[in-house]
Amino acid sequence: MPDKFPEVEEQLALISRGAEAIIPEEELAKKLERSLKTGQPLKVKLGCDPSKPDLHLGHAVVLRKLGHFQQLGHEAILVIGDFTGMIGDPSGRNKTRPALTLEEARANGQSYFDQAARVLSKDRLRIVYNSEWLSLLTFADLIREAAHITVARMLERDDFSKRLAAGTPLSMHELLYPLAQAYDSVALQADVELGGTDQTFNLLMGRDLQRAHGQEPQVVVTTPLIIGTDGVEKMSKSQDNYIALTDAPDDMYGKLLSIPDKLIGSYFTHCTDLPAGELQQIDAQLAGGEVNPRDLKRRLAREVVAIYHGAPAAASAEQAFDRLFIDKGLPDDMPEYTPGDGEILLVQVLHDCGLTQSNSEGRRLIAQGGVKWDDELVTDTNLLVKRGDAGILKVGKRRFLKLVS
Repeated sequence: MPDKFPEVEEQLALISRGAEAIIPEEELAKKLERSLKTGQPLKVKLGCDPSKPDLHLGHAVVLRKLGHFQQLGHEAILVIGDFTGMIGDPSGRNKTRPALTLEEARANGQSYFDQAARVLSKDRLRIVYNSEWLSLLTFADLIREAAHITVARMLERDDFSKRLAAGTPLSMHELLYPLAQAYDSVALQADVELGGTDQTFNLLMGRDLQRAHGQEPQVVVTTPLIIGTDGVEKMSKSQDNYIALTDAPDDMYGKLLSIPDKLIGSYFTHCTDLPAGELQQIDAQLAGGEVNPRDLKRRLAREVVAIYHGAPAAASAEQAFDRLFIDKGLPDDMPEYTPGDGEILLVQVLHDCGLTQSNSEGRRLIAQGGVKWDDELVTDTNLLVKRGDAGILKVGKRRFLKLVS
């Protein structure tokens, strides 16, 4: 903890940066004032969905906001939803999500934490599993908690009401998810809860349940769901428009350079640590056409790669990108493959060498013009490779394989 907390105005400025909403902001100011007077840090809670153990820059937006509270001297609490994972968060879904076993939820939760550690400081960070308190509730306890929430309140959730109107099944256990997440706030006596805008209903229900238990209600801070590299849909693995926190520096750098120009300002705001003054300058440069967007994206890529891999790796990634795409060179650490006796499908070679996830992905890439052999486009999805074949295979924009005779 710092010697003392920053002044309330300074804290609010950092907390507000990139936040979609603070509900209500005046209550947060009062909590910060009290914390400043007493020296007692706020308990800031973030629930983690263990059904999504592979984190990307979209997930990092709210993690970074939790990190801001850490910087200000407050206690960050990561709630691994191993118990609620057995329900499955229905947020934004038009059908029931398959539930996880407790073991699956725990394993995914550990993976989540390992990746979140790339964003958060271990200082003032507390990790808890909500099975610690939810598994202790009896059926009588559940009835008492459910009595605090009306059916009308629950149906204020847009996805629930739409599913009912459309005749799509809505299971009772899904209605328990917001209640369970709200009870997490009661168990922890949270002062603040963070979440994406798709979690707003669940976060506000935490306020309702805390009031019912005689607690001071938490303040809700939501962060936006950033658009992915395609410039259209929110970042997600299912849309294949994501930048994973575990991406190699070269891949992360290249993906960031591929984003549409319209996302530059948003990515600087939500994915970097640049001060507010520099963000305003970048916005002005974009609006006035004073700078080539490509130059700003190069800076963005360096900033983001440095956060997750360090400044030397960011500089190396930029050099590698220039060598491949500006100087038209080849990577220094290209993997090699020597064909054996007989013949083997090229798509099998690509899969065996880790350049594709499956043979079908290899065929799709060839059909889409994404595979070259010595700069010649490969068009035959059933092309065979045999002993004596040699050359450089390029798969997509950044994957290479050297065939050795």
